Amino acid sequence: MISPLPGHSFFLFGARGTGKSTFLTEYFRDSTTLWIDLLDPEQEDRFARNPLELSQQIAAIRNSLEWVVIDEVQKVPKLLDIVHSNVEKEKIPFALTGSSARRLKKDTVNLLAGRAFVYNLFPFTHRELRCNFDLDQALRYGTLPTLSSLKNEAEYQAYLRAYSLTYLKEEVWAEHLIRKLDPFRRFLEIAAQCNGEMLNFSNIARDVGADHKTVASYFEILEDTLLGFMLEPYHLSVRKRQSQSPKFYFFDPGVVRALTRMLTVPLKPRTYEYGRAFEHFVIAEIIRLSAYRQNDFRFSYLNTKDGVEIDLIVERPGQATALIEIKSSTQVSERDVRQLAVFKKDLANTEAFCLSQDPVRKEINGILSLPWSDGIEALGI
Repeated sequence: MISPLPGHSFFLFGARGTGKSTFLTEYFRDSTTLWIDLLDPEQEDRFARNPLELSQQIAAIRNSLEWVVIDEVQKVPKLLDIVHSNVEKEKIPFALTGSSARRLKKDTVNLLAGRAFVYNLFPFTHRELRCNFDLDQALRYGTLPTLSSLKNEAEYQAYLRAYSLTYLKEEVWAEHLIRKLDPFRRFLEIAAQCNGEMLNFSNIARDVGADHKTVASYFEILEDTLLGFMLEPYHLSVRKRQSQSPKFYFFDPGVVRALTRMLTVPLKPRTYEYGRAFEHFVIAEIIRLSAYRQNDFRFSYLNTKDGVEIDLIVERPGQATALIEIKSSTQVSERDVRQLAVFKKDLANTEAFCLSQDPVRKEINGILSLPWSDGIEALGI
């Protein structure tokens, strides 16, 4: 889904396991490329000791070189000064991957002063998987690319357990993004339990055994490493947006189930947990696809004092704001969209949609009810 502009340097950020290296291998298969893999301890050590070696390697093959790829550049942030120099003087385009820009910003390193575009990579979308997409499997195990090469549920479960134990814990620790590992371990499980709910930082801090600021910083780390995203409350006033509680969603439903130790528990349709998983999947899918299209949409949710809620609000520049109800039901009725119809009357310049598993397209009291994948297209995503 990513389409880098030809000839322009770029950063490619994404959580480990989302396929950054695989994408670049395919993207540059017909190019003469110098590839530096900083996950290789030997290469990391060599460039950490002598960043100037990058210029020396480039000089040796400059006449035939088309691109330079540096995988996991945050491992040796000092290389970015060398990259900047070569982009300026030698006019060589670079592709730079990383888990996020957080460590680079933390170390106040050179981010190429806008001379490289930024793209984010996510788990597979249903459009990328096409005929291989299976909704039930996506809800139970997510869509991390490695799952496509595994054979059965036992392997899916083993992979997701390992992923949640290694990357989400030790890898974040190894990148020096946290000071203490044990509170972060507890935080991850509690954050997964709160997935898709309005956050109460004080309650989470008490359960984790950390202070409010530490918990807030943990959520920032998850956002910055593309392991999740915040959904802010909707209000026309920016100040009022910030005064209410956001929701947090992890980047992949399978990871949530691994962190909450629910991988072996069946996810049955018409249950509360199934509905939560379906809502999570659809919201994450919309945000992923919107990021790939770079359409500058803004996402939020609405919850009134009476507890009435709109699952997702999409503010689309130059278009009506979209009010979205997400239902896992296979047969949408007037009852399912009653509250949405009320909000549509109260909020000016809006369109209302119900995205569900109902295969029949219909209009109910001014609400367009669509199969979820058709609904995403109707949003302009």
